[in-house]
Amino acid sequence: MTDSNNNAPERDLQTRIVQPEDRITPGFESFSVPVARASTVVFPDLATMRSLVWSDDSKWRYGLHGTPTTIALAQRLAAIEGGEYALLQPSGLAAISNVYFGLMKAGDHVLVPDNAYGPNRDHADWLVEDFGLEVTYYDPMTGAGIADSIRPNTKLIWLEAPGSVTMEVQDVPAIVAVARAKGIVTAIDNTYSAGLTFKPFEHGVDISVQALTKYQSGGSDILMGATITRDAQLHKKLKRARMRMGIGVSADDASLVLRSLASMKARYEAHDRTAYALAQWLKTRPEVTAVLHPAFADCPGHAFYARDFKGGAGGLFSIVFDGRYTAAQVDAFVEALDLFSIGWSWGGAHSLAMPYDIRSMRTASQWPHEGVLVRFYIGLEAEADLRADLEAALVKALG
Repeated sequence: MTDSNNNAPERDLQTRIVQPEDRITPGFESFSVPVARASTVVFPDLATMRSLVWSDDSKWRYGLHGTPTTIALAQRLAAIEGGEYALLQPSGLAAISNVYFGLMKAGDHVLVPDNAYGPNRDHADWLVEDFGLEVTYYDPMTGAGIADSIRPNTKLIWLEAPGSVTMEVQDVPAIVAVARAKGIVTAIDNTYSAGLTFKPFEHGVDISVQALTKYQSGGSDILMGATITRDAQLHKKLKRARMRMGIGVSADDASLVLRSLASMKARYEAHDRTAYALAQWLKTRPEVTAVLHPAFADCPGHAFYARDFKGGAGGLFSIVFDGRYTAAQVDAFVEALDLFSIGWSWGGAHSLAMPYDIRSMRTASQWPHEGVLVRFYIGLEAEADLRADLEAALVKALG
């Protein structure tokens, strides 16, 4: 077999299988970003290869560091949040880890809010024990009072927007103002808003971290995270750390998240509508003493939510049961639910419920409630069906 000009040599079948002549399909277009899988990236010549710089996101060097598919996703995520640079990570926790290893060294001090994502706390404690970092947990409602916790070696302040279990909304601009005055980097876990309703860079935050596992994926079947920033030097530090740790994501997973992004805002708004309605209904139930939803005036930090968030709160909120109900009774309520599954994470189409012992999760602030907390994630099921399920479980388990 030869090419159309009959000038190419006859090649072995094995060679023709590996290097077919029809690798490109000209004139084909679709809405989907093509899936570009690669470990080896090939170069036209040695001069091109030798001219490449690892920190240049516009050039391809090696599949682990980016392909057209993964870079397309990173660029879209940065655009959604108003950032300039984004790095994909294999999970939300990997994104948190990227910030620690990219910016901190032994002897540095980090401030972490008491309502932080649990694995972030575990990660910080591990870095203290094994890598010589120092950590202080602070009351998430501290605001400008964060200045009292800053040390000469403080290099990083974490924020939550809001706490993903207890829903406190922090005064982000006040904390950022203190950090900037002292030259301290701020990083926020912005997974709750998916970058849609809270724009951290508009409030001066340096780095936004998200678990794309949640709303961006939308299917409860992808693990991925991202670190996003507007600062070129911070991006370079994060990228260097990611490269040295051998971290990357597959083009196939990236393509699935890209596909879901188009519907993310519509899904988020649907989650928000149903969650808000159910949260309002649960406030009327005698079994419940508190509903923790940022849009409610009695939720800690509601004023900051009203000031800084635009467009809703998504599908996540928590309730606190009356103190007369034991943990075993609340567990029975959760297990009596039919449409709410028991499972970690959130952001998909299916509703979830999970009980928490908040007192065991706090070290720097006093949890004001006596009863057991249950966090709900509201999926895409019909509101009436979810309400009926909740009511039936309340009656069955709590009488």
